[in-house]
Amino acid sequence: MQPPTPHPHLMFQQAALAHDQGRTWEAERLYQAVLAADARHSGALLRLGMLRLDQRRLADAEPLFRRAVRADKRSAEAHQLLGFTLTGLGQLDEAIRAYEKTIVLRPGLAEAHNNLGYALQLLGRSSEAMARYRKAIALRPDYHEAHNNLGNAHHIQGQSAKAIPHYQKAIEINPGYAEACWNLGTALRATGQFDDAAKAYAGAIAIRPDYAEAYNSLGNTLRALGRAEEAIAHYGKAIAIKPDDLEPHINLGDTLLGLNREDAAISSYDRALAIKPESADILSRRGDALVRLRRDADAIANFERALAIDPAHDFAFDGLARTALASCDWTRTVALRDEVAARVAAGRFVDAFAFLSYSNDPEQQLVCARRYIRQHVPERPPPLWRGGNWRNERIRIAYVACGFHDHPTAYLTAELIERHDRAGFEVIGISLGPDDQSDIRARLKTAFDRFYDVREMSDRDVAALIGELKIDIAIDRSGYTVNARPAIFAARPAPIQVNYVGFPGSLGADFYDYVIGDATVLPIEQQPFFSENIVHLPDCYLPNDSRRPDAAHMPTREEAGLPCHGFIFCCFNSSYKITPEIFDIWMRLLRQVSGSVLWLYADRSSAEVNLRQAAAAHGIDPARLVFARRMAQGDHLARHRLADLFLDTLPYNAHTTAADALWAGLPVVTCPGKSFAGRVASSLLRGIGMPELVTSDLGSYERLALRLALEPALLDDTRKRLQQNRLSQPLFDSDRYRRNLEAAYVTMWERWQRGDKPAGFAVTPHM
Repeated sequence: MQPPTPHPHLMFQQAALAHDQGRTWEAERLYQAVLAADARHSGALLRLGMLRLDQRRLADAEPLFRRAVRADKRSAEAHQLLGFTLTGLGQLDEAIRAYEKTIVLRPGLAEAHNNLGYALQLLGRSSEAMARYRKAIALRPDYHEAHNNLGNAHHIQGQSAKAIPHYQKAIEINPGYAEACWNLGTALRATGQFDDAAKAYAGAIAIRPDYAEAYNSLGNTLRALGRAEEAIAHYGKAIAIKPDDLEPHINLGDTLLGLNREDAAISSYDRALAIKPESADILSRRGDALVRLRRDADAIANFERALAIDPAHDFAFDGLARTALASCDWTRTVALRDEVAARVAAGRFVDAFAFLSYSNDPEQQLVCARRYIRQHVPERPPPLWRGGNWRNERIRIAYVACGFHDHPTAYLTAELIERHDRAGFEVIGISLGPDDQSDIRARLKTAFDRFYDVREMSDRDVAALIGELKIDIAIDRSGYTVNARPAIFAARPAPIQVNYVGFPGSLGADFYDYVIGDATVLPIEQQPFFSENIVHLPDCYLPNDSRRPDAAHMPTREEAGLPCHGFIFCCFNSSYKITPEIFDIWMRLLRQVSGSVLWLYADRSSAEVNLRQAAAAHGIDPARLVFARRMAQGDHLARHRLADLFLDTLPYNAHTTAADALWAGLPVVTCPGKSFAGRVASSLLRGIGMPELVTSDLGSYERLALRLALEPALLDDTRKRLQQNRLSQPLFDSDRYRRNLEAAYVTMWERWQRGDKPAGFAVTPHM
């Protein structure tokens, strides 16, 4: 005889006890038995549904709660749990209706108001969500989840400062609330309070030592603070806890890449790709690391694979455009030109520096620069200088640069720094770039009154340093080049901020007051294409060093890899400046000048291969292209004397390379473009009194180069006049240049002291 079946009410009590004691399997069996006896038993339906929620089986819980609602339409708990489950399933409109029914039945149920707010927030109805969170808090002031959610609603709306006190209140109520600590850190970071953000993330980790997301966020914050090694350690902890979480792998790769550990960065990106193989974003990052290693073919393959996955991916496209340019891959650059211009016109991201080689249009360059700075500084930090003035004993200027090492601009400006009038100026160096232990870095460190190596400092801390030093004029010597950090200037640490030398174009940002040029590189009619006010120096805007080092040994042609006889055309510009149109001219010159060779700078092996192939395609023996390797500055200047004629590029001219050639007595033939970057060699030639070497168009450029190559007397006369002019004309008169530049600084300073707004002006020549 079978024992009698227990009454459903008794079985439900047994099931609930088993459930509360964690005996899940037994509880489930008993709930099912209750429902077999009474399919409308609302208690069993609710408790079995809750058990399914604990098991994260939302799809199985939903029909149970629906049955509970049908069994007892007056059950606020059933409506509430149905709403909760529907929210988790993404059925938000129906979830909202369930919560609204809950509130009708139990208006004082704080949880229902909070949960309704969350569903509204997921639908983007933030104002309504906030009202519900506030109602929940009014009903239950110690409701820490509602305080946290109200903070989230503010943060999502971009009101991170308003979110902070709500997170703090949630933590005050529940000190063990790890998620609120994490949210607080995120809001503090969004408002630029990085040190406090790091403490908040650390607090979340102290509560939950396995909180992978907090380790990752702490890594991001430490990285922003310039504490890269600590950031790497925290990314490693996040990965150890959640090996399949994509974000810390990517962040680790980015941090390693920022430390120039390219191989390690690629390994991190590879681990990320193992998790998400079809990620255009990761492939683009991996391509950037490969470019740093000059593995250009591999980089291009990564960028193109990324674009195959996502044709609209801006950074993959930008990487492809930059790498093709640097490697003289003209099949790609010619095909990309129109799309590069179209993307810029549409407000898409393209590297502003690379764009100078794609476009000769200053208006397009301004559009590109504006988009570039929006990408790199999406939110302007609060300004450190808020108006007003002060008077230092001397005008205090700071040159902020990533090139205070073995870098072209270091050689250009070293003597200027040494010659600055210390009676009127205090001159400070802020170094963003590497310490390569080079002679030029040592010379610069000695030249400055004070020198700060700030590589390991965050942008905000560098800006704060400039503010604490009470710098009158902060000079950005890097613009948008490698290792540049425009976010420092975005914080407005100084009353006067200047774009000078590092970037030959507008920076497109309203936190730069002036750009220094001259009438040749930057005609005043180009003011509409510059966000900065144009300042004209009277001769050439580019500084020069009359104390360039001499070589210990003058090389022979054979030592330089050049033929013993024949005309030597030369161009030591970086490969990204060489265009197919210019190269066509050079190949015609080689064809017409018997025995001549073209001497180029060995910038990238990929460019060498592509240039030799291009020469062969023109019917020119690739051996007639000779590549010069990098060497010490004095030796490099000395070998210029082996060449006969320097051929310039367009749309991006020779800058430092043209100045080096002229110093060495090597004539330069140029053709000015429409924009700043394409007019520098013209300015240099006018500054040295050789305007006849500036041609009006590429046809004239080719004819003049050919004439100089075929008429030895003309070339000899040109070289003699160049040698005579080197020390008699303004270009290499460093003290004259220094006086003119200081006059510009004084005018800027005087306008600020009077309370006048920045405005363009021309410096009266100082002889």
